[in-house]
Amino acid sequence: MSVVGELILVRHGQSLANVAFPAADERGLLEAEVSGRDAEVPLTDIGEAQAAAVGSWLAALAPEQLPQIVITSPYLRARETWRIAAETAGLDLPKPVTDDRLVDRLLGELEMLTRAAVAQRFPGEADRRAEAGEYRYAPPGGESFADVEARLAAFLLDLNRKHAGERVVVVAHDAVVLMMRAVIQNLRWDEVIEMERAEGTVRNASISQFLERAGHLELVRYNFVDHLPSL
Repeated sequence: MSVVGELILVRHGQSLANVAFPAADERGLLEAEVSGRDAEVPLTDIGEAQAAAVGSWLAALAPEQLPQIVITSPYLRARETWRIAAETAGLDLPKPVTDDRLVDRLLGELEMLTRAAVAQRFPGEADRRAEAGEYRYAPPGGESFADVEARLAAFLLDLNRKHAGERVVVVAHDAVVLMMRAVIQNLRWDEVIEMERAEGTVRNASISQFLERAGHLELVRYNFVDHLPSL
């Protein structure tokens, strides 16, 4: 089967939720200092600077290394990350399109809730999560990591079919980067956990790169952040 020539996965820059929820959870608060829908959470000032750093990284690429296709999550933080990166690069880059299969993991009724709020409103959820296991657990109305993996497998199949041999950039979320690697490398969940333990969680504005070699996508770099030296 044909595959894309190159796939670069970029996590969005730091978002307001990336800051507000850890702070609220550390203090055991029922509410975080961010509201609205997850899809509309904006970047922080740091996140915007990180996005600009991605743009500087793009600007330093050779012409034959520049992306031919750009696909982002429809969420604001991903779209803004690419917009800022493209403007900073100052190059004639492809117009981005969005794909709903690149959204963050859907948390359903738990969306935008702190840990304390989840414990108060859904007191049986911790036991249900423990019983199902992290890979199969789906919040009420939400997705499991298995669900995320399935939609990304479908996305990758379409991507390889439509853009074989082309250089593609995807701008999305940590769950997307993590599970896309699982799909490409056919990793079991225990291998995903071990890989994350060894290489760390997917960082904001990080770059992960796969190249086509002998008809397969091979990992070149993962969770790369050397373009963010001062952030």
